[in-house]
Amino acid sequence: MKLFSIEPHPIQLDNIVSNFKEIVELPEFKKDLKKLRKRFPTLEDDLQNFVSTQLIMFHKLGLDNNGIYRLTDLGFDNPPVFKAKKFACRSLKGKGVMSGIRVIYAFYPDADRIELIEIYFKGIKENADLSRIKKIIRN
Repeated sequence: MKLFSIEPHPIQLDNIVSNFKEIVELPEFKKDLKKLRKRFPTLEDDLQNFVSTQLIMFHKLGLDNNGIYRLTDLGFDNPPVFKAKKFACRSLKGKGVMSGIRVIYAFYPDADRIELIEIYFKGIKENADLSRIKKIIRN
């Protein structure tokens, strides 16, 4: 006799929340993306999936899968800047969300705006460029 059933119930994001009002790829981010696209051809689609799932779940629904961390050592609090460590890249088969692709972005909650600052592959570059982040946010 079965007392209860644990069955997954898919979340319909389209019905719950809308997208962000604005998502901006800064020029530096576009350069990074262009370089990485040569090595990882699915990266642009993967980035779209990341924004439409991970970022919406984290910022709109408040669901934290421990894949997005706030950077606190920048010397400013506003806007909050985040580093995404869980980024699924289909070009990196067998890695899943722990692909080694990192995305740095700023979130402006009042404007409902995301600014994509930096994207890099951990196998090429170890950490985010903090001086770039500070320079961009101050301007």
